[in-house]
Amino acid sequence: MKPGETQEGRITGAASVVGLATVASRLLGYIRDMVTAYFFGAGFFSDAFFVAFRISNLLRRLVGEGALTSSFIPIFTEEYNRRSKESSRAMVSSMFTLFAVILIIVSIIGIFLSGPLVSLLSPGFRSDPEKFTLTVSLTRIMFPYMVFVGLMAIAMGVLNSMRHFAAPALSPVFFNLSIIFCILVVAPMLVEPVYALAIGVLVGGALQFLVQLPYLKKYGFTPMPLFRFADPAIKKIFTLMGPAAFGVGIYQLNIFVTLWFASRLSEGSVSYLYYAGRLMELPLGVFGVAISTAVLPSLSEHVVKKNWDDFRSSLSFAMRLVVFVTVPAAVGLFVLSLPVIEVLFGHGEFGSNESSATALALYYYCVGLVPVAVYRVLVSVFYSLKDTVTPVIVAFVAFVFNILMCLLLVGPLGHGGLALATSLAAIFNMAVLVIVLKMKFGAFGGRAIASVAAKSSAASIVMGLVVYAIIVMSDYNALAAGGKGIVLGGSLAAGVIVYLVLSRVLRVSELRFIRELVSKRRG
Repeated sequence: MKPGETQEGRITGAASVVGLATVASRLLGYIRDMVTAYFFGAGFFSDAFFVAFRISNLLRRLVGEGALTSSFIPIFTEEYNRRSKESSRAMVSSMFTLFAVILIIVSIIGIFLSGPLVSLLSPGFRSDPEKFTLTVSLTRIMFPYMVFVGLMAIAMGVLNSMRHFAAPALSPVFFNLSIIFCILVVAPMLVEPVYALAIGVLVGGALQFLVQLPYLKKYGFTPMPLFRFADPAIKKIFTLMGPAAFGVGIYQLNIFVTLWFASRLSEGSVSYLYYAGRLMELPLGVFGVAISTAVLPSLSEHVVKKNWDDFRSSLSFAMRLVVFVTVPAAVGLFVLSLPVIEVLFGHGEFGSNESSATALALYYYCVGLVPVAVYRVLVSVFYSLKDTVTPVIVAFVAFVFNILMCLLLVGPLGHGGLALATSLAAIFNMAVLVIVLKMKFGAFGGRAIASVAAKSSAASIVMGLVVYAIIVMSDYNALAAGGKGIVLGGSLAAGVIVYLVLSRVLRVSELRFIRELVSKRRG
């Protein structure tokens, strides 16, 4: 740590890099989704693509945002501190080589089993042979995508351990650009334009990994073919990764349970849930993932050095910060659900009915925004302690809970009930992990976290009322598309100002770190 640098400042600085890079990639991702919605709407083609993409994207969820990266960082940090640079370099090359071999084999198997996978995960598609066949074809094209994102996860682990966060966080920019290019340029050349989406995913995945190579070279970790798989560190990583992958896999099973139910509902339900989920990913990516990504190296270092006071301090700060920024995001997104969807997606093939149906799903997803963000920070805590078993057990119980909620809510609420079931499962998961962590460590600033949550909630409620009043007073529904965009932008700006002013009046200390973060980024 640099002289004069505090733990809070270190985490905030790292989170600012990840958060700002994520804002750039998420905004471009929304442009990607806007282009997709404009040309493909929410129906036959989009449903087929989104199911196929979920299947091919599974490994990214398992290794890119979960098991591999979170298991790799604590072990690599420990090994890097005690090994020579040459030995560390050999370990990294061996990991790249081993994972490349495994992922290529899995990808080949996945291509051959695409039919049974689609049939298992989206049984409702079997009633429409044309839709089923299209989904299988798209899945086969996109399966090799997992090879690139798996290697990307290792690159991300190495660079984050070196406290380089920008390149991995910016890599989705190239993924989004690839899909946008393929929709606008490649699709018109194809007999079936939807295949351009699959081509864009495959090319985008390759670009995500390739742009990491110059930065790996900068830190002396250019991956080379090396078949030294007996390295004890690799065994440690896989030992830690096994339960972690199972735990993240259970979380992903929740998504596939939702798909399973949604495939049996009216056409477009899969797309409604996808678009609503994408809107949830902006605050989760900017705040939840950014903070959990930034805090993991610090927590891992505290564990290695057994600095338990600093460990508790970093955990408490990360929890307070994530609550401070996600509570207003949840309230604002709930109030502005329909306007946001109409402005972003309500064009071309995506009409008013599709906007209303997507907004319904987003209403219920907002209930789980804060719990999901807090959950991601808590999981980082357990990973830093090399405890992957506890999150697995809790995730499995939450998975069963999610299935029960889906069964209860899908009938009366349709696809909205599936979104609500996901949120309720997230609340359950977060609550159990908090209880377990308190039993394991005792107090870690619970009163301070509760105080921030109460003040943030009060400020957010007032903010929500102000934003809602602006929408009503502007006669929003009668405005043209351009007018709706202006009102939406104005209401968002007013909401941010109201929340920040009230936070200062209520003396929320986390506001100071946000202000420092912005000043640092300007500099």
